[in-house]
Amino acid sequence: MSADAIRSGRTALGIELGSTRIKACLVDADDPAKVLAVGSHAWENRYEWGLWTYSLDEVWTGLQATYADLVADAQQRHGVAPETFGAIGVSAMMHGYLAFDEAGTLLVPFRTWRNTNTGPAAAELTDAFGVNIPLRWSIAHLHQAVVDAEPHVPDIRFVTTLAGFVHERLTGEKVLGVGDASGMFPIDSATSDYDAGMLARYDELAAGRLPVPHVSELLPRVLVAGASAGALTQDGAALLDPTGALRPGIPFCAPEGDAGTGMVATNAVAPRTGNVSAGTSIFAMVVLERPLERVHHELDLVTTPSGDAVAMVHCNNGASELAAWAGMFARFAAASGTPLADDAVYETLFREALEGEADAGGLLAYNHLAGEPIAGLTEGRPLFVRTPDSRFTLANAMRAQLYGVFGTLALGMRVLDDEGVGLDRMFAHGGMFRTAGVAQRFLAGALGAPVSVGDTASEGGAWGIAVLAAYLPHAGELSLAAYLEDRVFANAAIATAEPDPADVAGFAAYLDRYRAGLAVEVAAVTAL
Repeated sequence: MSADAIRSGRTALGIELGSTRIKACLVDADDPAKVLAVGSHAWENRYEWGLWTYSLDEVWTGLQATYADLVADAQQRHGVAPETFGAIGVSAMMHGYLAFDEAGTLLVPFRTWRNTNTGPAAAELTDAFGVNIPLRWSIAHLHQAVVDAEPHVPDIRFVTTLAGFVHERLTGEKVLGVGDASGMFPIDSATSDYDAGMLARYDELAAGRLPVPHVSELLPRVLVAGASAGALTQDGAALLDPTGALRPGIPFCAPEGDAGTGMVATNAVAPRTGNVSAGTSIFAMVVLERPLERVHHELDLVTTPSGDAVAMVHCNNGASELAAWAGMFARFAAASGTPLADDAVYETLFREALEGEADAGGLLAYNHLAGEPIAGLTEGRPLFVRTPDSRFTLANAMRAQLYGVFGTLALGMRVLDDEGVGLDRMFAHGGMFRTAGVAQRFLAGALGAPVSVGDTASEGGAWGIAVLAAYLPHAGELSLAAYLEDRVFANAAIATAEPDPADVAGFAAYLDRYRAGLAVEVAAVTAL
């Protein structure tokens, strides 16, 4: 049956360009919870000329390798290689800056979400708009280039995100899903489009300094979940699959950001629901019932793929430092003559963390490889800190490292608590939740709320964008929230961890030390 679905194209393909991996996920269009094949390719950002970037050549070689891996997986599992799909969706890490001229030539290297050089522009825009404009948003990058009078500014004719760029090359359509668009420019949830008042304010602010009268002329058209976003062109098919087997004409859903696909992957698109996505970065999304009362620099206002307002706590640093520690222990195991697979290393270390003290024994771990605006850091210095009377054990060290992944996130979530934002359920996804009951339990303690993990947690956003692609033919009859509840998650296996009172108290003590110890981080940035 699965082979027939693949052969006939009764499937949906999702591709997500994450920070360290490009992943593809093929699902049965009639049962999107059923994953038929997966593919992946590892890549890394580079720090060049003071900015974090990826080359566009790596985008295409990575996408082609990922697609080829998925085709090989389908062939191995089901004895058939796909040549067409019912629908395709593209997702990628949000924000950042990709600026093109009239001919579609990239004007400056891709500036990713990770860059923190946009402070003056973000501050000016926050004052002008009356809402928080984060450093990583596309409008902050564009305005910083305008403020700095960068030579490429007069030639700009199109600005987009990574997902928007890939989608445009595959379909010819300059569009963006509303969730991803909300990381470019503020969205009015009433219209599910860029906020008209703020567009006008920006036109006044940048008058005479932009190459066009209205900034909206530079931005992609905004689409909500379920809207048609074009079809795969002949050139696009050749870009994705140089073998020539992939047929053009396949419909596409709107390209989305990794925040939106994470919400879909965790069934967190309705008010009072939320999700946490942990990878190179870590962020929490909480769908709001009402507007926030005040502007908070810790919170971004974005949207679900359907356009509903969301409070987002975004941290530039996630599980990369934890992975570095795991890599060190993996090398120790190999050097000792007992090599372990990566998953076994994580399993061992995570299980050991469960034996640690609730407050991590007085140890502190900072995962700041890059700057962290919520913590007030323009640059990062990973640190592991203890006092002479801290209990320095492997169990406490690993618990501190896991707590450290959630540290900055917890600072932002405390702001939502102060706003009285209601939350009925929080879902988590990302590779660090594959070891059952560890990171999930510690996150529940950090948030003081139940945290659920589904059996799609490790597939993450690639599966989420595949689901959005599968939703295309159903958008006229069901809302996205109803589609997820009734058609996708109705029979999903979900494990929920309730917050343990000892973990809640222990993490609160850890967070107090974490907040106080940020002065050490500031000193490290200055001194090192």
